[in-house]
Amino acid sequence: MAILKNNDISKMTNKEREGKVQELKMELMKERVNLAKGGKIKIKEIKRTIAKLLTFNRQEQPAKHVGSRLLKSKHIQQQNKPVENK
Repeated sequence: MAILKNNDISKMTNKEREGKVQELKMELMKERVNLAKGGKIKIKEIKRTIAKLLTFNRQEQPAKHVGSRLLKSKHIQQQNKPVENK
């Protein structure tokens, strides 16, 4: 259940992803209890899936303002620079 493909995640809405994150966090807690039984691989898969879901949610959020600066990656800033014609 913990394994979700990127294609499936991209089709979800933010609300669905947030719900799935909460569901996976509950499953993660249950698996930690069962860790003594050898469920370490499943814990790793759950953590990885939670990270994927949170990454997709973060990518869809608009850039945040800090003071008068807009936080963006260097790549985006370089794309927005005007091109000089010689």
